[in-house]
Amino acid sequence: MTNINLSKHIGKIAVGSGLIAASIYLLMIKITLAHIETVSGHVPFDMRPLGYDPTEGAALLEALGMEGRAYYLSHQIALDTVYPAMLAVTLIATICWFGQRMGNRKLARFGIAFSVGSALFDYIENLGIAAMIWNWPEVSVPLVYAASTATVLKSALTTLAVLLTLLVGFNWARFSEVDVRQ
Repeated sequence: MTNINLSKHIGKIAVGSGLIAASIYLLMIKITLAHIETVSGHVPFDMRPLGYDPTEGAALLEALGMEGRAYYLSHQIALDTVYPAMLAVTLIATICWFGQRMGNRKLARFGIAFSVGSALFDYIENLGIAAMIWNWPEVSVPLVYAASTATVLKSALTTLAVLLTLLVGFNWARFSEVDVRQ
């Protein structure tokens, strides 16, 4: 496969996975997470980038009730099982697509590592939320703190991965502009 064909292929992966990730994200924001917040009157675990403590976790789980907790598992966690992988693939493919022209690939490597880490901690967060729901009302304090820590790390790594992807794209545009002028 030539470099041009490889670049087109990576670009198609970036765009395709990006469309899937954006669609799932919109479904979660507009439907599942909005429903969870409406039912409980609390911000869902997934939307707390600074984390939560055992009291806040218990308040959300209690307010959800049995049906709300079942909905969290069957709808939100189900969607959030696909989303982290799609976001990571989107970011990694975009970084690879734009990063081809960069001489120093350190930025791209960090972006890829942060993207993978973001997905990993999103899955750990999901497992923690599911475990809290399955064990309700007997939720251990260490479990809540572990899930909360995963949420904070997911949020931080996602932010860093997106920022690095944008930086790689900016550098690509800058190098492309230089190439056009020459």
